Parts: sequence; structure tokens; C-alpha cells
Amino acid sequence: MGSGTSGGEGEHINRVSVRSLDGECGIRIDDRIERRHCEIRTDRPSHPTPADETQFRYPVDTAVQLTAGRLTFEGFSRTFVHDGPDVTEVEYFESVSFDDGHYTLELSGPVKLYVELEGAIDVQTTVTEMDVSLSEAASVRIGARSYHEQPAATVTTTDDPTDVMAAVSTFGSAMKTTGSERSYPTLRGHPPTLQRGSSLSVPSGLQPPETDVHIEVPESLLETLAVAPLAYYLGAEVVPGSDPQLVVDGEPFSLEGDGGFERTVERTLKRTFFLDCVVRTAGPRSIPLYERRAVESSLDIDLSDLYGRSGAERLAAYNTVDYDTISSFVPTWKLTAHVDPVGSSLEVLPFLVDDLAVVRSPSQLSVAGDDPFAQDADPFEASTPDDGEFVRSTTRSPLDSSATPTQHVQPDQADSLEQTWVGEGTPLGASKAIPEAFRNRLDREPREGDIEIVVVCNDEEMLEERDVAAEVYGSREEFPIDVTFYEDLTTDRLALVLESDVDFFHYIGHVDEGGFECSDGLLDADSVGDIELDIFFLNACRSYRQGRRLIEKGAISGVVTLDDVINSGAVRIGKTLAQLLNYGFPLRSALNIARERSIVGTQYLVIGDGNADIAQAQGVPLLADVTSNGGDDGYELHITTYATTGIGMGAQFRPAIDGVQNVYLCPGQIPEFDVSESTLKQYFSTAVFPVRFDGEFTWSDRISEEEQL
Repeated sequence: MGSGTSGGEGEHINRVSVRSLDGECGIRIDDRIERRHCEIRTDRPSHPTPADETQFRYPVDTAVQLTAGRLTFEGFSRTFVHDGPDVTEVEYFESVSFDDGHYTLELSGPVKLYVELEGAIDVQTTVTEMDVSLSEAASVRIGARSYHEQPAATVTTTDDPTDVMAAVSTFGSAMKTTGSERSYPTLRGHPPTLQRGSSLSVPSGLQPPETDVHIEVPESLLETLAVAPLAYYLGAEVVPGSDPQLVVDGEPFSLEGDGGFERTVERTLKRTFFLDCVVRTAGPRSIPLYERRAVESSLDIDLSDLYGRSGAERLAAYNTVDYDTISSFVPTWKLTAHVDPVGSSLEVLPFLVDDLAVVRSPSQLSVAGDDPFAQDADPFEASTPDDGEFVRSTTRSPLDSSATPTQHVQPDQADSLEQTWVGEGTPLGASKAIPEAFRNRLDREPREGDIEIVVVCNDEEMLEERDVAAEVYGSREEFPIDVTFYEDLTTDRLALVLESDVDFFHYIGHVDEGGFECSDGLLDADSVGDIELDIFFLNACRSYRQGRRLIEKGAISGVVTLDDVINSGAVRIGKTLAQLLNYGFPLRSALNIARERSIVGTQYLVIGDGNADIAQAQGVPLLADVTSNGGDDGYELHITTYATTGIGMGAQFRPAIDGVQNVYLCPGQIPEFDVSESTLKQYFSTAVFPVRFDGEFTWSDRISEEEQL
């Protein structure tokens, strides 16, 4: 059984499907684009039939109806019960009863679910599942929505700044609300894509909402690109002006404050977004948000009064708040993008904006030499280490368009979880966004069946990594992964693998300028046909060029190396990356964690779409840092949460720690907890996630199984 939309540009066919469980009572819901699934178990055999999708209070991609007296939902992190205008959140380990009535359950997990129920119900939750019992068996309607967001249309623009301003002004048309709830990731749609042409062409229906807000900037690509995420979030039009300023209901606010233009734009975006997150808690969903409790007493604005006000009214109030008073509570930003302000960067811009990235013009540190990774000193100190020649440029200016693709560049550091580079050159410490990768992602078709992973080991000295991959991939019983292993492939057989329709390709072996080393010679990606695989990991020396060609020929994202890597370091990186990907970390976040495990980690780079992943996360992906309190029966616990395709900026997270009631904004690091040994072990038993325990990398399930920490 499947359902979906068909027809116009930007729509999907059968992207969400529903079927009965094999051998069990219940249903399985599959998001065929994002390759996510969830299961709902019932107390009797389920025979789902199609239901009217328009009868749900929120949009859904497919809907079914079935009869049940009890339903059990696994893998959903948040549960809200709607009773008319009233909304109740059911917290972890809580049991709540509701009298006879009409209720809508709202659940956030691998897909978004809405469940319509009649009668009296009892709701019980744990960390991993929710159980709903009805007073008697009755008809239940279940609606599901994919988190996948497809751009509604494509805008054609020239490289002229005024045309680009008009194109950026369409981005706000993708926002699903102008209320403070726009800070929820599910209420921000994907902005239209951009393509370069000889004239400006804007399809109908892409006008920004009426917000009484617009942004004025000089006629320059640098300023226009920098304000694009802010314009999108505010639903604001961008127009030419002599001075950069945000105009709210006729009142101008300068965008050239302390720290300069780009810094002021960044702070304006972060302040507006953060205060929207706080104000939204004054609505019908009474959420114990830590950040609201932390800042409310220091603000001179009435948060409750601002809820329900227009975007312009809220923004005018927000602009009176000193950023420094809230800066320590703003969630760690997911992404900083260093974007060369030239026409070739335009196609990537909508995807950065969809991430709500901070966009900067790239200052660069140019590095030349055979080993650009041997230097650990201050990158702005001119020095020459014994084992490599460094040519360091301390000129902090936009990227020189004469830079070559083989030139190594080091972008400025940023206080975000991730960084990406859009422009010529190969970045150090950031991923490299490639336009073709995002086009390839949009062309992804719905697929049935398990996640397909292929591991190729063409180096017998790295069989340890192959063995770890065999142990890790597919180890989650609740997640269907089909793994195929090959060794010592010939060039012909490796070419067939690269042309196959697989989700993830993990290559272990050697690569040089001539291609992949095979048992009968070298295979150059240039000689392969269209690439059908989605994501790859080329754990081999100097694999950048081959990986770049895979993306240009059809792949979405991958991890490559920029130089030689020693086998022991490569194996350690490979083992850690495989584990993180298996548990749902996106590629860019996974590599950021894995590269810290080896001195060769800086030689690894994500190219393409860094948000790509191969498995659905069990809730919010996180990394726990634990420090022992000097032999006492106590520990300091720091938790860093990460974003995924469905868990973006503005999502909420409650750690399953005994006694913790607060909800925290994510992604980013949340305040530390002082916990006992028993509490820590109980927390580690709730899910599988990576842990740095007194600096040593491990996994929560390994610690929870030990008698002593």
C-alpha cells in the first residue's frame, strides 16, 4: 500500500508507504526518499486501508485506517496529545490518562506521525517507546509525513547582484509560518533552487510573505549572499540600498554594528531565531525549555505578550535585546559556510540557507607543499617546519578567483559544529560543497527494500578495517541493512560496483593519481559510466580526485583523503566512522568526531552534501563527554547533540537522565550535569551512542555492561 502526490514540479510520487508487519500485529511505515522507517505494533492483526489525508489537522503524505485496542510506537522522542486547543506533552516514564474525547497524538521520530483517536485513552512512555491503550477497540487513523523537503521551484538568475537579490527574495516563500513556530525545523520548507542564466526568471507563487520587513544592501554579491539566510528566515525582500540595514515596519536597524557587517548579520539571525524559540514556549505547548528559564528574567521584553504577534512586531522587540545578554544560551550553530561571492556559488546557496547556515565571504590561509598537515602551530604564524614547506598568506580577503582546485586553503575558525567551503581550492578543517552533489540529491528516486552497503577491501594489510565493517554495518537489529563484502576486485568488477544502485560504498585499499588499485591494475573513475551509488568512503591515500569524479558523475557525498595516510591511522578512522554512520550520524558530523581519533584525521575531508547519512538515528545523535571527579562517586557529564536531515536547528532534546525535566535546544552542547555512577550507568543503558570517557573514546553500551565504570 502506498500513497503520495504526483504531478507538478517539486512533488514526490509514493514517497511514504505503509504495509502490514510480517509475522506480527502492526504496520510498518517507510519514507522511501530519506530511507527511514518506523513500526507500530498493535494488539490484533492490522489490515490498514487508505484514509482521507485532508482530514488531519496537519499536512501528511499518506494516511491509513485500522482497528486496534492498543498501539505501541518505538523510536519516537517527543509525544504531544492535542485535545482541541489544549496540548499536553507526555514525558519520559510518565503515565497520563485522558477522559472520553477526540484526540490527536503528535509524534516526532523517523517520520512525523499524527494519530486520530476517539474515546478514553491511557498513554505510557519510556525512553524508547510509547504505549497507547484505548478503553475499547476502535477505528484509528494514522497519518505520516516525510521530513524530506523538495524545493518547490527553480529560479533562474544572472550574476548581476540586483537579479540575485530578487532571487534571494523568493526564499521566504518556503516558510510555512511567520509566527515564532518558524523556529521549528519542520515548519521551514526548502527554498527554491537557483540556476544561472542570461536573464532573471521567477516562477509564479514564489513571492515572499507580507511581513513589513525588508533588507537593504549595496549592489554586491558579497552582501547579498551574506543576508540570504536572514532574508529566508524573516520572509524578507532584499533590495538595493546605500547602507546595509534591516527595515522593520519602516524603522531602519543598521547591519554594520560592532564587528562589521557579516558579524552583525550573523548576530541578528541568531538573536531572532533564539528568541523565537523562547517565545514559542508561551503558546499552547507548555514546554519546560531550559533556555527560556535561563534568560527570561534578564530580558526587558514580555515573552508571553509577544507570542502571536506579527513577525515585524516581534522583530522590533528582539532588536532591543543586547546580544551579549543571550549569547551564552544561543544553541551552537550547526553550520558556517565560507562562500566565494561569485556566480558559480549561487547554485549551492539554497542548500546552505535550508540549513540556516551562517554565510561568510571566505578569508583564506593558503598552504602549499607535499605535507600540508604536519604543522600544528598557530595557522597565522609564518613558519617552515622541517618536513614540509608552507606558504602562508595572512591577507584576510575574499578568495582569489585565480586559486587552483589543488591549492589547500584554511578558512577562518567559526563557533559552529560544522564548516563548509564553497569556492576554488581544497579546504583544511571544513567540508567542500560541490554543486553537482546537491543536484544529484534532488534527483534521488524513491526506493523500496533495505539499505544497500558494499564494502570493498583491496588491501590485505587493512583486513582489520574490513572485519570491523563486517561487525558494525547491519548490527542494529531494528534497522534493515544489507551488506555485501568483496576482496581483491579487478578493474571490471569494481567498475560494476561503482555503477550499481547502492546507498553506501566503503572502499579500503590504495588510490593514486591513476585511480583505484585493483588486482589487475588501476581503475580511473573517469572511465566508469554513470555513478548510481549515493555516499562513499574512500579510505585510501590521496583519494580526493577520484572522489570528486564520483560526485561529478552522480554521487551525493563522500569522505576522501588529501594526502598519504598510514595504515594504522586509516584503520582507526575507518572503524570509528563506520560505527558513527551505522548509528545515524550525518557524514560531516561523523568525520568531525572520527578525525579526532588519529593524527592523520586532518587529512580526511567530506566533499559534496555533508548532511548525507546512511542510517536513521535512534533519536537525536549525541556525543557524551564524561570526566571523573577525582575518585569520588561522581562524574561530570557533557552532552553535545548533532543535527540530521529531520532534526535541524530549533529541535528540542531532553536527556534520559533521572531527575532531569528540562528540555534543551539543539544542536550543540548543553549545560553539564553532575551525576552519580548509578545514574550514569542507567543513562548509558538507554541507547547506544559514542562516549569520550576521561578522554578515551568508547560506546555507551560497552560501559553500561561493565560492573565498574
